[in-house]
Amino acid sequence: MTIGKLIDGKGFAAGLRVQLTDHIIDFVAKTGRKPGLAVVLVGEDPASAVYVRSKGKMTVEVGMESFEFRRPASISQDELLELIEELNGDPRVDGILVQLPLPKHLDEQAVIAAIDPAKDVDGFHVINSGRLAVGLPALVPCTPLGCLMLLKDELGDLSGLEAVVVGRSNIVGKPMAQLLLGESCTVTIAHSRTRDLASVVHRADIVVAAVGRPEMIKGEWIKPGAVVIDVGINRVAAEEEGKTKIVGDVATAEAISHVRAITPVPGGVGPMTIAVLLRNTLVAACVRAGLKAPEGL
Repeated sequence: MTIGKLIDGKGFAAGLRVQLTDHIIDFVAKTGRKPGLAVVLVGEDPASAVYVRSKGKMTVEVGMESFEFRRPASISQDELLELIEELNGDPRVDGILVQLPLPKHLDEQAVIAAIDPAKDVDGFHVINSGRLAVGLPALVPCTPLGCLMLLKDELGDLSGLEAVVVGRSNIVGKPMAQLLLGESCTVTIAHSRTRDLASVVHRADIVVAAVGRPEMIKGEWIKPGAVVIDVGINRVAAEEEGKTKIVGDVATAEAISHVRAITPVPGGVGPMTIAVLLRNTLVAACVRAGLKAPEGL
């Protein structure tokens, strides 16, 4: 039985951060300032707080300025929009990221729409979504772009390959499909209501799983030799009582004997998301400074 390769997203992300550090040194030499990333955290969600800390640490490590704005969960919509307006006008800030999810009384879409599209390093603004859809330069959502980088590193030219994206979210599924179309793949977007999902997945050379259901995609669904990118992060009960573990959307233990390569969970796509966020911030900073964005990133 042939065992597929585990794609080292953590290692790839570390390499990308090293490249970014060199480009940031060049940016500082040309502009006399560091690129700046502002992160807004509303409320006390522990997972979000850990994630924001990690982003801040890595932002500083690559040589950028990190600006953190913590606000209570009770903040009003108007107060939050006022903060975003201030950051839009702040010359030190090249990228603005509002950590999601927000408390239920806040309108996430209105908050995202308030961010200057040129500083929208999450790539969620409707203008960036539209530019991606029609093939114009755009700030692209971090997770899908990280997935594409891993795929191109593993496969090289993706032209003509059949790709199935399982999941249709605005954050991963839809932009992932657009990126794969841009690489001349034949793309199907599937989801939880797709009829005979197993057959749809089985014809794919590339499977991107982003449906948010633990181990929903079974090993036997995978076409032999396919490359699988598992975006899922699902917390489930572990065998040891009272303990939990993180699993993806793909049953990796089953799939590993079918695939050419697959991203593990954790350690696959997750590290890429923050690395690409830093990449997007540098790109946004270059555009704002009238500089050409670094090639190959």
